[in-house]
Amino acid sequence: MINWIYCMNKQTIKKSFKDKKILILGLGQEGLDSFLFFRLLFPKMTIGLADRNPLERLDPVFQKKIAQDKRLKLHLGENYLQAIEKYDLAVKAPGIPIHLPEIEKAYAAGKIIWQTKIFFDFCPGTIIGITGTKGKSTTSALIHAVLKKAKKPVKLLGNIGKPILMDLLGAKKNDFFVLELSSHQLFGLGKSPHIGVLINLYEEHLDYYRDFSEYAAAKANIALHQSADDFLIYNSGNAETAAIAERSRAQKIAFDKRDWDFKASDLPLMGEFNYQNAKIAAIVGEILKIDKKTIAAALKKFKPLKHRLEPVGVFNGIEFYNDSLSTIQESAVAAIGGLGDRVETLIAGGFDRGQPFCKLAEKILDSKIKTVILFPTTGERILKEISALAGRSGRVARFKGIKFIFSCTMDEAVRAALDNTADGKIALMSCASSSFSLFKNYEEKARLFKESLKSNVKKASCLPNLKKQ
Repeated sequence: MINWIYCMNKQTIKKSFKDKKILILGLGQEGLDSFLFFRLLFPKMTIGLADRNPLERLDPVFQKKIAQDKRLKLHLGENYLQAIEKYDLAVKAPGIPIHLPEIEKAYAAGKIIWQTKIFFDFCPGTIIGITGTKGKSTTSALIHAVLKKAKKPVKLLGNIGKPILMDLLGAKKNDFFVLELSSHQLFGLGKSPHIGVLINLYEEHLDYYRDFSEYAAAKANIALHQSADDFLIYNSGNAETAAIAERSRAQKIAFDKRDWDFKASDLPLMGEFNYQNAKIAAIVGEILKIDKKTIAAALKKFKPLKHRLEPVGVFNGIEFYNDSLSTIQESAVAAIGGLGDRVETLIAGGFDRGQPFCKLAEKILDSKIKTVILFPTTGERILKEISALAGRSGRVARFKGIKFIFSCTMDEAVRAALDNTADGKIALMSCASSSFSLFKNYEEKARLFKESLKSNVKKASCLPNLKKQ
């Protein structure tokens, strides 16, 4: 039966792309998934591959596939976007900017397609889509845990790190797909999931979109194409998400106004924001008629994801936390609030995407933080924002009581944290900025953070709630 369903779905998809000249645009993790998907559908088709990077800088897995496949046409290097004109469809990776002239022209001509559009067009199962500026990954993983505990046929895919197309080929009507969806994946999407989750909406990716309105419009696709038979779980306390909810025809549930039987202390997660994420998972379970005992059991046994307020260990008597996925001020504010008054040192700053830091400045001045270690380039902006706010609000003495240290390497930042944090206090890395100014990505930043701690101290121990991952 499974093989028959697989073949039927494969044939249905295949008909839509038959006789099309296809270009895979962007050869990262998602590009590889797109290539494998179309190669499986069309073993003899000549497929185009385009990327800014030369062959030697592509993922080794992709390099191997290219070497083995004789039916490929490569378009690599600075002029890779010019290849779009030679193809009927270009399957664009989400990281490629939408406002490049070649992309805008191809999009207007209907030549640009992306993974989420293909998935939504052909998926026979139930899609549960989760988006928001922050909290997407944890919420998606919590929902997946609840459905898995209830023994539902479920897969966790999308922006969480698992591309979606190869799993589409074997999808069945009774399957559930929990998709973490970024704004890039939602951009231009003409369909919405059966259960949509809209956690929050803050200023981010302003280097990608023309303005916040365009970013919000992309996020809004999680809800705008729903029907009265669908569900939208949203945050009524966030003005932007509430406004989007008003435009949806779905049955609406404001998770921030819902009570639940379990307590925050019952969860293996820290912070009020994670309690709200768990409530979202519980509401999804409720919609799918999963009993409360099963939901509670799944949430209590949930294993926290890495890089999200992750306890690293106790080094020289100091508790260190890695929140390397903090790329906006709201996530850093939530992390400081979640850990409480024992946070004495904050490591912040990074790549500048033009986002504000007024809320972070307010939180730092209101906190017990004594040392702020700053990475370029937003480090300077964060310091200026704190200084200006202190002057306006009459907290100059508080500002002068904070030690500000600029660091250009992770090793410098870690040594500064060790030297300036008291025994029994907390040093938190929650940068409120993207990693790209000094680091390849948030994973490299987290790895260097942990390695530097291990190399700079002789005595270390695990935090009581730190599990091996």
